[in-house]
Amino acid sequence: MIDYFALLNEPRRPWLDEEELKSKFFALSSGVHPDRAHTLAETEKRAANERYADLNAAYQCLRDPKQRLRHLLELATGEPPAKVKEVPGEVVDLFFQIGVVCRKADEFLRRKTATTSPVILAGLFEEGQAISEQLINLRGKVLSGQKKHLDELRAMSEDWSQSLAVIEAIYNALGYLTRWSAQLQERIVQLAL
Repeated sequence: MIDYFALLNEPRRPWLDEEELKSKFFALSSGVHPDRAHTLAETEKRAANERYADLNAAYQCLRDPKQRLRHLLELATGEPPAKVKEVPGEVVDLFFQIGVVCRKADEFLRRKTATTSPVILAGLFEEGQAISEQLINLRGKVLSGQKKHLDELRAMSEDWSQSLAVIEAIYNALGYLTRWSAQLQERIVQLAL
């Protein structure tokens, strides 16, 4: 397994400054970028492209908190984090709230799609707005939960290796929160159309 932290000259830790990471990626990849390597001999071009692909994969992994934690846990333990089959206790209530409102939004969207009458569509406007507001409020809670976990990662000391269980719990929670955020955003957009 490639150590993406080492590849980008970053210390292994759960929190990385995104702007510093971006700067390192650009500095390391500028010389091997495909736009600059096209004049090289074929073997050098292939090596430059492979190096750029590795650097890009490292950057894409480390810039995303959830992927970064997964990679960190894999490097620390030698195996991927265990798959979570249960919603973490701290977000169970939110899980149920999201389920109720998403089902309500999906049912509303089915009715709206099946309606051809402009008069009936106009009558559905207020209901759609109310559901949209509920989705937006829930997404705010999800984003707040994500921020809380990211703040926890930022506050972790350099000796994070003593906190692998905490890091894995944050990884699992971020997995759910990230997925829910996308699901809520998708429905918000659909309702706006």
